[in-house]
Amino acid sequence: MELDLGDALVVVSVLLPIPALCPYSYGVPQGMAVAPGDFVQVPLGPRKVAAVVWGDSPDEDDAKPVDPKKLRAIIQKFDCPPLPEEMRRFVDWLAHYTVSAPGMVLRSVLRAPDALDPESPMEGLRYLGGEPERLTDARRRVLELLHEQEGMAWTRSGLAHAAGTSSSVIDGLIKQGLFETVTIPAAPVVPVPMLEERQIILTGEQAEAAQKLVEVVKKGEFSCALLDGITGSGKTEVYFEAVAAALEKNHQVMILLPEIALTASFLERFEERFGVPPAQWHSGIAPRMREKVWRQVATGQVRVVAGARSALFLPFKELGLIVVDEEHDGAYKQEDRVFYNARDMAVVRASLGKFPCILSSATPSIESRVNAEAGRYAHIKLVERHGDAVLPKLSTIDMRANPPERGKFLSPVLTKAMGEAVERGEQALLFLNRRGYAPLTLCRVCGFRFECHNCSAWLVEHRFRGQLQCHHCGHSEPTPEACTNCGTLDHLVACGPGVERLAEEVDETFPDARIIVLSSDMMGGVSRLRLELDAIAKGEADIIIGTQLVAKGHNFPLMTCVGVVDSDLGLANGDPRAAERTFQLLSQVTGRAGRAGGESIGLLQTYAPDHLVIQAIASGDREAFYEREIALRQSAGLPPFARLVSLIISGEDKRQVETHARELKLTAPKSSDVHLLGPAEAPMALIRGRHRHRLLVHAPRHLDIQAYLRNWMEKAPKERGSIRVQIDVDPQSFL
Repeated sequence: MELDLGDALVVVSVLLPIPALCPYSYGVPQGMAVAPGDFVQVPLGPRKVAAVVWGDSPDEDDAKPVDPKKLRAIIQKFDCPPLPEEMRRFVDWLAHYTVSAPGMVLRSVLRAPDALDPESPMEGLRYLGGEPERLTDARRRVLELLHEQEGMAWTRSGLAHAAGTSSSVIDGLIKQGLFETVTIPAAPVVPVPMLEERQIILTGEQAEAAQKLVEVVKKGEFSCALLDGITGSGKTEVYFEAVAAALEKNHQVMILLPEIALTASFLERFEERFGVPPAQWHSGIAPRMREKVWRQVATGQVRVVAGARSALFLPFKELGLIVVDEEHDGAYKQEDRVFYNARDMAVVRASLGKFPCILSSATPSIESRVNAEAGRYAHIKLVERHGDAVLPKLSTIDMRANPPERGKFLSPVLTKAMGEAVERGEQALLFLNRRGYAPLTLCRVCGFRFECHNCSAWLVEHRFRGQLQCHHCGHSEPTPEACTNCGTLDHLVACGPGVERLAEEVDETFPDARIIVLSSDMMGGVSRLRLELDAIAKGEADIIIGTQLVAKGHNFPLMTCVGVVDSDLGLANGDPRAAERTFQLLSQVTGRAGRAGGESIGLLQTYAPDHLVIQAIASGDREAFYEREIALRQSAGLPPFARLVSLIISGEDKRQVETHARELKLTAPKSSDVHLLGPAEAPMALIRGRHRHRLLVHAPRHLDIQAYLRNWMEKAPKERGSIRVQIDVDPQSFL
């Protein structure tokens, strides 16, 4: 049933979280007043959908015109602070830049639809005065607390807990009429940070860097600063001073982190500095807490949020600073539905809101370094480690000259160094960016290789769980005893090492050592990971074996020996960012050593010790690497000196995908500035049962690539059946 719109018809444009290219027109019922930014509920077919009023009145250019007779009405306006104007501009900007539907971007804003309704107040108690008929010790404690906190409202359980008694004691006092019932507003997710909780003693270099950031915050204008400091230089403590300055100006702060696993140690450091933890925002928090955080961010009750890339879409009321920690990390790239890089979009959001943004990293991305060198970003450097910490002595192990024993993967040079560290009561770390036991399992009789039926990938053996698993689609199956192709028993062989296989070798070599394996797919998930990271920090492990999880932001005081098992792993592919990623990853891993002072070492096992990346890490000459890599990118016409766009064509039928990709290329607008590469089968040609082809667009920076793409998509053949075309502006992955 439609609502009565009355005689005076007011029409507004409303943006819905659907893949439509423009807002829709809705009528405003009599007695209801709405304005741009208001959250409303509207009918969409048979459904009721939460949406946002996008304009006072529809415009033919940005709203879909509707016959007044067919016009439907807004159902209700939510009692919620409106979406700020700068946030609406951010949604439109991101949609334009990524060539996406604005409604699909809005979906990221409406991640907690139940938060649009106010939180229900709690029933509380307020002391009216008087004495109970019988005064027990428990009742005396309650009354003493009530007199100390005169006039304060309590929950029943909260009062009992604070007085150190049971709820039945409170019930007895209620029956005697000592309390009146009152309503208490919903409790805050976290208390307000205390700016003077702990004064950090900064070194001269840190204090100078912190002062520069504080001055930027106090100006209250848009700017972007690259905080470029080696591992262990105290970057977090430095940008905490900028956070304090923003809070002092009564601004909210957003701190982006690349991994949920990083939040535990970060939360502790934040609480040490500000007395309370920040609110969290990531996929691991419970739905009810997600709703609370969203609502309290919108009302301004939450002052600081530490979260994953999706925190960009929280409706901050008074946002005044964004910090992107580990800004180089690939986890900031969203590669589903709307493709965006949270690092770049953080800079855009700060620009639209006219407040500063800080990018922090020990190994900045090439894009950020180029922006800093060009003067677009302030470049603030930290070249010394904090306190007694010293950088490890790095060297390579030529695996041709010092090979491991037959059937093993660790060079004797590395095992000797690990043994010496463990004997001294210190810790050793082995890094290998391969999960599971082995990346490939095959039959020695018929040569059959176990591969995923849904993806172009081998099944990875996870011996601890007795499974073969695909790391792309999640398919798993029990590890068979016999070859499924020829039926031969006991002739399956694991090829190559994963972290589980290294753990097996280390256990044989060091039977008395306490070993911990860290991997993102370990049993127990994030909770177990946090416990084990805490155990490592306390010295409750001797040898740690891990994937790239161990490379990011952890502080292991006893770590003095780091070994990289396969340093060449990321270099053997056609990814134009392979050298940069390998340099960043290996620099971060080796940087885990030597943080508590004293001598430490980092050893890189490699079959290519003369490779420029390996040499740059071993020599510690990071500036030479950046200079050379930037020059190579510029001479090759690669980002950030040119534009790349990836078009991924996928579908369930391989022939249809190939045909659609060819037809799509034929409709591309002609331009002497634009070069189209492909279509070609993607390196990962099959993922989750969908065949994939790729077109790559190469263009100069001055070209309006978004206009080119939109013009192209208007002429492009329509998607048929299961065919889908995804546009990835500034791609990070080329799989």
